[in-house]
Amino acid sequence: MGENQTANRAVSDVVFDFCGVLIDWQCHAALDGVYPEQLVADICADNDPYGFFHYEDLMDGGADFADVLELVRAEQGDEIAEVYRYYIEHYGDALPQLVDGAEELLTELCEQGVHVWGLTNWSADTFHFAFEKYPQLQRLLSGTVVSGIEKLRKPNADIYELAQSRFNLEPQTTVFFDDTQRNVDGAKSVGWHAFRFSDVAQAKRDLFSLEH
Repeated sequence: MGENQTANRAVSDVVFDFCGVLIDWQCHAALDGVYPEQLVADICADNDPYGFFHYEDLMDGGADFADVLELVRAEQGDEIAEVYRYYIEHYGDALPQLVDGAEELLTELCEQGVHVWGLTNWSADTFHFAFEKYPQLQRLLSGTVVSGIEKLRKPNADIYELAQSRFNLEPQTTVFFDDTQRNVDGAKSVGWHAFRFSDVAQAKRDLFSLEH
């Protein structure tokens, strides 16, 4: 597709969240077989009594691993702090596979002349695992904004505005996919088209609806 054709498209740029959209993130996969089954189940439950999701959320917002680890130690004790340390140091194991069809979708969009980008709430200390494990994502994406590096986070408007400026996006021809509704709403608040991601087939239907 030539530049003029690209310029006339209803969709010129597609921005993707990572976990749950491009990469299948499974907390338990980093801990299974290392720690007792019930402890792993508790840590990975929605009502996790040990607060791993909260501590990871702090890191996604820009907090350093060392500082968060000391907070875990102070609030949960040495044993849980060591589990958290292991989890973060083996974070790549929590990324067992790409979401089915994700690589093919990125490739297809690139071949159509659509630019693809990443925008993720992810810790600066662990994001490297994503591209080390799945280098094809780094190759296909033209750039990625990582919350923990920027110390900005979805769904706040400023992280979308940063991506928009850095990637030279036009809101009316930009589409964003995220598996969390509040992040979808954040993208819409800055004028992007945005859809909650369920699977690649639905994402293709969402893109098709904008082009026709």
